[in-house]
Amino acid sequence: DKPGNSRGPDRLCDRDSFDAGPVMPIPDLSNPIYDKCSPMAPFFGFIGAAFALIFANMGAAYGTAKSGMGIQVMGIQKPELVMKSVIPVVMAGVIGIYGLIIAVIIGNKVLPNENGFPMYSNFEGYAAFAGGLTCGLSGLAAGIAIGIAGDTGVRASAQQTKLFVGMVLILIFSEALGLYGLIVGLILASRNGWKCVP
Repeated sequence: DKPGNSRGPDRLCDRDSFDAGPVMPIPDLSNPIYDKCSPMAPFFGFIGAAFALIFANMGAAYGTAKSGMGIQVMGIQKPELVMKSVIPVVMAGVIGIYGLIIAVIIGNKVLPNENGFPMYSNFEGYAAFAGGLTCGLSGLAAGIAIGIAGDTGVRASAQQTKLFVGMVLILIFSEALGLYGLIVGLILASRNGWKCVP
């Protein structure tokens, strides 16, 4: 390596020139605060937010794709009914919004450590995990129901227009499954736990 080259091997292995930034103090796990405020609590909170959005979007994607296939097949015979039959796609898309709402609420409540002490309690982490899982899996179930009912419903209503109202009612009750998960998820995600005071 040429003399004066700052990227030489001696320069790369120079520990004195390496700035690691501020050093995080090692927590004293014998402190009673860790019984109620574990360093793992934020993990459960973030996993709950992720599960809420992931599973809800999986249900929304399935519902949109499945009902969209039925709309396209039906549109070959009766293209004038395509816009009228797009209701299942809209209702499936709303499922994803439910998961987004819960994920944003949970994500904003998770607090980082301060001076080596956790500020997010176990209770809040477990509640966020349960709320996210409740909303996400309910959205997945609702999306599957909307996709199957919407696929067959738009094809049947194209042949018999009197079935359109019945299809909409089926879709409404399928959507209600995701709404139930959203309500319970909001209640769980908004629960406040212990105050983590060192």
